[in-house]
Amino acid sequence: MKKRELKLADRIIETRRPAFVMGIVNCTPDSFYPSSRGSQKLAFKCIDEGADILDLGGESTRPGADYVDEKEEIERIVPVIKEIRKRSTVPISIDTRKKNVMKAAYEEGADILNDVSALEDDPELAEFASEKKIPVILMHKRGCSRDMQKDTDYDDIFLEVDSYLNDRIKVALDAGIERDKIIVDPGIGFGKDLQGNVELIKRCGSLCGGKYPVLMALSRKTCIGQMTGRDVDDRLYGTLAANLFSLLYGAEIVRVHDVGPCVDTFNVMSALGLESGILCALHGKQEF
Repeated sequence: MKKRELKLADRIIETRRPAFVMGIVNCTPDSFYPSSRGSQKLAFKCIDEGADILDLGGESTRPGADYVDEKEEIERIVPVIKEIRKRSTVPISIDTRKKNVMKAAYEEGADILNDVSALEDDPELAEFASEKKIPVILMHKRGCSRDMQKDTDYDDIFLEVDSYLNDRIKVALDAGIERDKIIVDPGIGFGKDLQGNVELIKRCGSLCGGKYPVLMALSRKTCIGQMTGRDVDDRLYGTLAANLFSLLYGAEIVRVHDVGPCVDTFNVMSALGLESGILCALHGKQEF
């Protein structure tokens, strides 16, 4: 299977799995899935289970959550980064909207910016990412966490999300962020209903003309519960199925709570050659 690559500021990471596996480490007391709340212990569990990247966040973005100030966010994530860096060089992504938070994290060894506001909320963040040559993840959302599920109607959800992400890519490029360091995320669950989420999963690889890697963050979300009828604690199998289909439709990074099961699923796919076979079937082609 062809290896995937991701360019960081100081190195290139790669995987021969169908997609990079990003393990979620929520340094918060209120994330929607309690088992994702943790610190260095959870981070090392993700590393031991084979995560390619860790994603640390000090501010919950679950529906209904309130934002926290940058001081508290920094106090939540920096000690965790320091402990990780004592034992591991695993790439660390920081889920933040704030330049000062990213700066503090970068100075302790963080590698990637994961901004749910797509560089909108802090006008200094794009310039900082450009200066430090770090990759950025640009996500689509509506409103803020507190009210984002109050407006889920779109005339054409794919076109609107695609247009927004293209606009934010232009902002990133104009700020000097390198083209090969931009990743897009359709923002599953962020101001979308079930039908809209399904449409975005099925067309994720076509976002922005397929020119940028796509990150899919589906793990245990409400849409998985709507598809399965399961509560958050029982959405693992649904998540694995959704992740499988998202990568078949074009995702290159999956952000997950359950690293081990996801890694096992992708390793089996690689061993059996399922990615190329199913893609050929989806597009009505013979496998070579």
